[in-house]
Amino acid sequence: MRQRLSSEPDRYRGRRRVPTPPRSRYAAVVTTALVGASGVALFAGSALPDAKSVSPTVLDELKAASALSEDAAERANAADRSSRDGERLSSEAESGVWCLPLKDYDFNSPYGVQGEELHTGVDLVAPEGTPYVSVHDGTVTKAGWFGGYGYTVIVAHADGSEAIYGHSSTLSVQEGQQVKAGDQLGLVGNTGLSYGSHLHLEVHVKGEPLDPVPWLMERGVDIKLQMEPFYSDVAIP
Repeated sequence: MRQRLSSEPDRYRGRRRVPTPPRSRYAAVVTTALVGASGVALFAGSALPDAKSVSPTVLDELKAASALSEDAAERANAADRSSRDGERLSSEAESGVWCLPLKDYDFNSPYGVQGEELHTGVDLVAPEGTPYVSVHDGTVTKAGWFGGYGYTVIVAHADGSEAIYGHSSTLSVQEGQQVKAGDQLGLVGNTGLSYGSHLHLEVHVKGEPLDPVPWLMERGVDIKLQMEPFYSDVAIP
């Protein structure tokens, strides 16, 4: 054997050689691993039978249960949608439509103390014979002569409030009649204790008069600037 020179590079210096296991030991390790994997596969196969080993009756029951579950979920979703739609429609019905009582008027004599008396409404000056309408849906509880108010219409709303329309020249509705927002109630006049042709409008809540300006403003109607929400199905004459 040739003797290695001290100047010859040592390609293995600093390395460790890993001894190769005997061929018989290597074969034993591989065999053990294969046997273990086969055992796991066999155990898994025995724990999870395929569909062919399940009774057809059981499969039918599972399919029926799944169909019932899907049907129940669909019915629950439909009920939830119906409930939401009902709440939305109920909310819309409660808010309803509000509008101006007439067009082309001069806002005069606001709510408040005038002299020694409380003016319990607002006066909307317009030519005699100008049609006026209901500001909201309701029931006509008064249609006739009403003392100093002259010929008057009173409409009770579902929210408990009332609107009073005074000094009419002519009335277009009768007591007990159902009206919608925008329905004509009468014609502007100068009856009762009136200084000239105008519509006297009051709003009462629980029997007490309120300033119609802020009250209607909360419902989207600016009676001073003659502005109201746009509703395609409401047309003031």
